[in-house]
Amino acid sequence: MKTINIHEAKTHLSQIIERVASGESVIIGKAGKPMVLSPYAATQPPRRAGSMKGKIHIADDFDADDDLIADLFEGQAGQE
Repeated sequence: MKTINIHEAKTHLSQIIERVASGESVIIGKAGKPMVLSPYAATQPPRRAGSMKGKIHIADDFDADDDLIADLFEGQAGQE
């Protein structure tokens, strides 16, 4: 793993990105503090629309008016 300074990183950013994309880790030093760039690995498969159909139930009154919640949003709860 090669350590490079921030100036070199700015100058050669596209080459560094290619190295990281190929799996190499690169340490970039800034003001004596190392920072590591490593390849991004998705840990979960992409979400698919409708994948929870039939698994979630929303109550019929889910979006019904609620005076207490309205008062909380307006800062009026507890001022009685």
